[in-house]
Amino acid sequence: MTTPTRPIPATVRTAGRGSRFSLRSTALWFAVVALLVCGAGFAVRVLAAAAAAHPLLAVLTTAGCVAVGWSSVRAGRRVRLRRAARRAARALDHAAAELMEPAPVPVPVAPEPYPSAEERADYAAVPDPADYDALDGDAFEGAVAELCERDGCLDVRVVGGAGDLGADIVAIAPDGRRVVIQCKRYCATNKVGSQDMQRFGGTCFVVHEAEVAAVVTTSDFTAPAVEYAEQCGILCFDRQALHAWSTATGPAPWACVPAPQPRVAGS
Repeated sequence: MTTPTRPIPATVRTAGRGSRFSLRSTALWFAVVALLVCGAGFAVRVLAAAAAAHPLLAVLTTAGCVAVGWSSVRAGRRVRLRRAARRAARALDHAAAELMEPAPVPVPVAPEPYPSAEERADYAAVPDPADYDALDGDAFEGAVAELCERDGCLDVRVVGGAGDLGADIVAIAPDGRRVVIQCKRYCATNKVGSQDMQRFGGTCFVVHEAEVAAVVTTSDFTAPAVEYAEQCGILCFDRQALHAWSTATGPAPWACVPAPQPRVAGS
């Protein structure tokens, strides 16, 4: 038994395929366009006839329309200019406010306190001073530089070599002073003499701008060398002082020279 099928309406068949062509709507649209064109043509003819009959009135009317149009254009331009001026004024006010803000004041960072002998005693074990005798000159400079780093110096640099002008190690002490050290890896029978001290004294302060100058040796100093060092303000770190510094039982070179106290205004 077959089931009769109902015819599908045209509106259902065409759903989703776009709108259908309508001859009535198209004809109506063309009629409206034709009426508008005819009306515009009639208006132009009437205006032309009126202008021919009253040319002065036509000129005045045309001038008035032009004036109204020009005024509208200028008014729109003035509005745009005022808006641009307001935006520029706001931008200038914002920039001025940023410039008037006070710059942040950097907070000074206090230097870390110099570690005490008890604190330095907790450091890792350092080589016995007798081991320095087994080092060559370059290795001895590196060992002294490690002592400076161990005791809190910053920017420790080994600068010894040809053309070093007497400086072997340059560093910044924990209190901020510039430390310049000359290393003399001598045997016990070879003491640091006054000539060595004079060569270092002629450059450590003037050339290297030392605030703490010291000569560190595995040997000892002659009496004239010690006398010259005392006159120039150079520290003499002999074998015993190096041993005490290495084992944290004695001060580092910069700890032997008190830091200058800041001057008080009016004093």
